[in-house]
Amino acid sequence: MTYEEKAEYLADLLHRKMGVGGRGLEARLRRARRRLPRRIRREAELFAEAARLQANPRLARMTDPERLDAAFRAVESYLDGLDRWQRRKDAALALLSVNAFNLLVLAVLLVAFLRWRGLL
Repeated sequence: MTYEEKAEYLADLLHRKMGVGGRGLEARLRRARRRLPRRIRREAELFAEAARLQANPRLARMTDPERLDAAFRAVESYLDGLDRWQRRKDAALALLSVNAFNLLVLAVLLVAFLRWRGLL
C-alpha cells in the first residue's frame, strides 16, 4: 500500500468514525482539529505531509519510512477504537446530566427563596 493509498484510507476512517467532511486527509484533519488528541493529530499531519511529498521523487527521499509506518499504525489504531454511537450517547448523557443539575440548583434556590419569604 502506497502512502497516498494509506492517506486516503485514514481520510476515509476520519469520515466514517468521526463524521468529518472534506477532500483528502489534510482537509479532514483541519476540520477534526480539536476532536483529535494532540499526539494523534501530530502523527496524522506528519503522515499527510509525507503523502504529499511522495509526489516529488527528490522530496520523497526525505521521509523516514519506519517513522511513517509507526505514525500510520498509531492513527489507524486510534480511529479504529472510536465508536461513533458511543460518542453520541456520551454527549447526550453529558447534556442531560448538566440540565438535571441545573434543575436541581433551581429547585433548591426556589425552596430557599420561599422559606426566606415565609411562604413555606
